[in-house]
Amino acid sequence: MERLLARLGHPEQNLPPVIHIAGTNGKGSTTAYMKSSLEAAGYGVHVYTSPHLVHFHERIALASPGGAKAIADQDLMDILIECEIANGDEPITYFEVTTAAAFLAFSRNPADIVLLEVGLGGRLDATNVIEKPLLSVITPVSIDHVQFLGDSLAKIAGEKAGILKAGVPCIVAGQDRVARDVIEARAREVGAPLVARADAWQLAQTTADGFDFSIGDEVIHLPLPALSGHHQIDNAGLAIAALKNMTGFDISDAHLSQGLESACWPGRLERLEGGALAAALPQGADLWLDGGHNSAAGLALAETVRTWAHEDEQTRPFYLVIGMMNVKDVTAFLTPFAGLATCVIGVEIPGEINGLSANDVCDHASSAGLDARPADDMAAAMTLISADCEDGTAPRVLICGSLYLAGSVLAAERGTVKAPGELS
Repeated sequence: MERLLARLGHPEQNLPPVIHIAGTNGKGSTTAYMKSSLEAAGYGVHVYTSPHLVHFHERIALASPGGAKAIADQDLMDILIECEIANGDEPITYFEVTTAAAFLAFSRNPADIVLLEVGLGGRLDATNVIEKPLLSVITPVSIDHVQFLGDSLAKIAGEKAGILKAGVPCIVAGQDRVARDVIEARAREVGAPLVARADAWQLAQTTADGFDFSIGDEVIHLPLPALSGHHQIDNAGLAIAALKNMTGFDISDAHLSQGLESACWPGRLERLEGGALAAALPQGADLWLDGGHNSAAGLALAETVRTWAHEDEQTRPFYLVIGMMNVKDVTAFLTPFAGLATCVIGVEIPGEINGLSANDVCDHASSAGLDARPADDMAAAMTLISADCEDGTAPRVLICGSLYLAGSVLAAERGTVKAPGELS
């Protein structure tokens, strides 16, 4: 990255202030809340995220009137070609070229702030070339990508904490004690002030439609975020803690409320309505989509399912439609759903050579104590569910297990073609 960026004239040194965001779960949602709140306050925001769900250009959003928009296809093509020419025959990865292109785009278009999401880990991530960001942010750290980041929570937390910089405040979500100890040790080593949950800021849901955020002596009552799931309160709180620590920016409580209520992040407990899949289910059915794919995501989703069941006036069948990659701990993801799911329906992820077969998904589900059946594709899964509910019951259905699966579902529902979605 340093070699390529030098050849490109160091665009990473010619950016607006940067907020650098690492962590295992919640990076995208936390970024979405920050973006929405900053835009509500009138600021122009560049955003870099990964992977994309449907179209590659989703990764690079440029500040524009009315809110950040995905880079235009021709502009993206021109910048990628420029990066390829500058790199020549040197070794480079897909994600490194993408990140260099983002820096070029951000350096050439005006904005007030850049929200820069880590692709994988942090310490060696292609985004970790910003010498002094305005803030660092670390979302909850859990086990994922063990083949790259290490096989223990301490090792993974060490990679995430690699984004800490001397004198740069780091806003930290609630963490497992092991991860918290590693992050604190790294902060002491480099001289990075920590603004950690429980120590510096706290959250509490105080009403059915709102929660309290407290930092220092200040307490703010805010509406529940637009994104579904109780875990989104945690993500929203982390975003607010970051926004409250941004020097040089004027963001009112009203802007925070507006940002939480208007945030959008597709594929994260998104309700699917009006498409072919929803139409294939019995009348009154609920169809949801989430890209969660690790044990922490499974716990968070299962807690949401319990909340749904508690709120229902009568018992409704609940189906999980799952497709996962072969590097994930499928059993750990599914175990929290034991006793909650009527049935797991295993599917393959379209076009992913490293995806598990439907039968393999079902084997893992059985290991987690769940009833399971395979389906040839998503339409066949909806048919199985409908056949089970011929008595007129209205099921609730959650499609999850992979962002790649979520992307393929959204592409199908929109009638578009999904592009490849590699992380690196």
